[in-house]
Amino acid sequence: MTNHSNFLLFSSSISHDDVVNSAGDDLGHVEDLMIDPVTGKVDYAVLSFGGFLGIGDKYFAVPFDQFSVDRENKRMVLNVDKDRLKDAPGFDKDDWPDFSDERFRTRVSDFYHA
Repeated sequence: MTNHSNFLLFSSSISHDDVVNSAGDDLGHVEDLMIDPVTGKVDYAVLSFGGFLGIGDKYFAVPFDQFSVDRENKRMVLNVDKDRLKDAPGFDKDDWPDFSDERFRTRVSDFYHA
């Protein structure tokens, strides 16, 4: 029997994980995961970036397949330049978009070339 713990991640282990890019720049942390209830697939990780002590944070929906896992350092890696991320389609933490809206999904996919 295969030990899936080597391949699978617990959602609780990802939530609030730090996110860095390949250069090691801090990009924030994973705020939440958006799961498609039909397929059970994680579509997006919601990344919290900017602000100070949770004030002024901007949230970003990032296609989950854009991340890799740095298991050794217990963090997620997103290969996006920190300055480019500032231009990503984002939203306010108190005003989440409709993730089923095809226009929103297309805008996000286009930005990340997903």
